Amino acid sequence: MWPLNTVKKTQRADPAPSRWAWRMQRLMLTPGFRLALRAGVPFCLTLMAGTIYLADEGRRGAIAQAVADARASIEERPEFMVKLMAIDGAEGALAAEIRASMPLEFPQSSFDLDLPVLRSRITELPGVRTANVRIKPGGILHIDVTPRVPVAVWRNDDGLALVDEAGAHVSTVNARADHPSLPLIAGEGAQMHVPQALTLLRAAAALGERVRGVVRMGERRWDVVLDRDQRIMLPEVNPLPALERVIALERAQEVLTRDVAMVDMRQGQRPTIRMNPDANEAWWQAKTK
Repeated sequence: MWPLNTVKKTQRADPAPSRWAWRMQRLMLTPGFRLALRAGVPFCLTLMAGTIYLADEGRRGAIAQAVADARASIEERPEFMVKLMAIDGAEGALAAEIRASMPLEFPQSSFDLDLPVLRSRITELPGVRTANVRIKPGGILHIDVTPRVPVAVWRNDDGLALVDEAGAHVSTVNARADHPSLPLIAGEGAQMHVPQALTLLRAAAALGERVRGVVRMGERRWDVVLDRDQRIMLPEVNPLPALERVIALERAQEVLTRDVAMVDMRQGQRPTIRMNPDANEAWWQAKTK
């Protein structure tokens, strides 16, 4: 029996959480941890399941085959098939050269055609200035070509070639007679100065059919070549006025009609005329008599 005046003391439990429980509660309140539980754990479980499933080679092959079949079923639909090729702006040999540069087999899916690559392959051809490649409705691979227009025949160490106004190579030539309507230019570096050469040839047209062409000398200046092996040597600077001066002398005194081998205009203040050896010898004999 306890004494009546004795109060029994009981120990109450501490309501505060333990240290580890408190830390876990604080961690659960962290946004990053909650995001990891909500998204990271499902992702890891899914990744693990997918890794286990794809570990089998047969399953991987089946999935790859299914994807390839689905892609082929879309790419090979009739509306995506290219059936033929059309070329505008090029004819004859140039059109045949373009077709030979693109050995395509039709019909072919438009997804298998790399249009930028085809365009660059066409523009690499010497006779093509620009090209545009696109697929038109109806399964037509349309190629619109701007060809290079030859304006002169260039004679160089490798033979004869056609060049355009920019001096770009258009095609090779077997003989000068194949293009009699085009003027002839010659010499190393002549193709880099085609506009100037054409200007000189237009001015030299006043001499009629005697003009054979122009030759680039030392990659610095021009010589106008006439028949009978006559030459008009022009200066590096302002060759056109010098040529016009010779044409004026020809009209006034018929200088080029005489037995002259060369008219040297390189020194504009003192033109020089060189006679042929036979004419020079005859002149000395007449002088000594």
